[in-house]
Amino acid sequence: MTRLSGIAEALNRNCRCKTVDHEALARALAGELHDPDFSQWVRTTRPHLFSDTAVFAAPRWAEAIQALVRAVEAVAALPAYQDRVLAAAPAIAHFNPGPRGVFFGYDVHLTSAGPRLIEINTNAGGALLNTVLARAQRACCRPWAVAGAVALDALEDEFVMMFREEWRRQRGEAPLLRVAIADAAPETQFLYPEFILFQRLFARHGIEAVIADAASMEWRDGALHHAGRRLDMVYNRLTDFYFAAPEHAALRAAYSAGAVVVTPHPRAHALYADKRNLVLLSDPAALRACGADEAALAVLRAALTPTVRVDAGNAAQLWAERRRWFFKPASGYGGKAVYRGEKLTRRVWRDILAGAYVAQEYAPPGERMLKLDDGADASLKFDLRAYVYASRVQLFAARLYQGQATNFRTPGGGFAPVYFPGPGAIGAG
Repeated sequence: MTRLSGIAEALNRNCRCKTVDHEALARALAGELHDPDFSQWVRTTRPHLFSDTAVFAAPRWAEAIQALVRAVEAVAALPAYQDRVLAAAPAIAHFNPGPRGVFFGYDVHLTSAGPRLIEINTNAGGALLNTVLARAQRACCRPWAVAGAVALDALEDEFVMMFREEWRRQRGEAPLLRVAIADAAPETQFLYPEFILFQRLFARHGIEAVIADAASMEWRDGALHHAGRRLDMVYNRLTDFYFAAPEHAALRAAYSAGAVVVTPHPRAHALYADKRNLVLLSDPAALRACGADEAALAVLRAALTPTVRVDAGNAAQLWAERRRWFFKPASGYGGKAVYRGEKLTRRVWRDILAGAYVAQEYAPPGERMLKLDDGADASLKFDLRAYVYASRVQLFAARLYQGQATNFRTPGGGFAPVYFPGPGAIGAG
């Protein structure tokens, strides 16, 4: 362990600072919408969305995560890799409309040996919320703290440029006029406040934006419509990754016809976010056969934990060794239907065998000690999320929680900024 790794661990263990300036956060949220009640509404309805504290990580872990992102995306661009992955994907994933996909989320656990990739998401939420949160931190962690890979005052412009680049990759120089921020019943989604922030962000840059239930869209006259008006682009937050639900037939038809730009899209999910890809990414021999170079293989070997498909052939061995595994549905999201092996019951195991699951060797999450509002000390788990576009990390954020997976229900938990302390950090907090 390097000295700076030890500094980060010491700060996570011993620093009890509450770094969030709630007045600054309230002003930031209110300023985004010109609505003084917005911040109070968010805090009342989602009390554990934001943690009061920050998470610390060694600077070299940030570099290692960026190297991991480049390695994964270099491998995912290989034709042989794509052929293998897409062979198991539905037909809609074979369509390549041009855009890359916005807001990939690389979720990692920090171990003593370095970052371990837990999963990749292709519609990762929270980037804009974490941008606002990072601006509302007290300067109690000294000037050595660096909150991310892109300057905070440049992030919102970068996000808009990212959407414009997605548009350009499919539509060239035509004007982007109207975007739908789409989900299923968006007003009921936990991250609905972020949809509102995105709507205002687009508007500030001259792009009309609506928050839309994908089920309310219409496919007619060769275009996708919402509320009687044509849509140019859909910022896709659905967890119906292949638009298979009957209520998403209009979106599916418009996307398949190339009549609307959708980002992120089904192909991106198939190439990056299907959990079965972790099996291939953790298999050096298979990747070498796909044409992966040795530099990428070395990075992936260091960052990927062994992952296997669960099937009848290995069921008995996996059950016997279940304490070392974490079980995930291939198309899962948000920690739903995931199981730590040591907590498995026979009934749940039968459900796993009947579904499409992978088993991933357990890599423990980080630990952050903090002081709760009642004065009690608490130990929370955390993971790190790197928000990525075009192989570049835009922002780091952490999620603090207790339990089996991130849940935004833990007192003291929620999104937290990530700082990378340098020399002289001990004594801060």
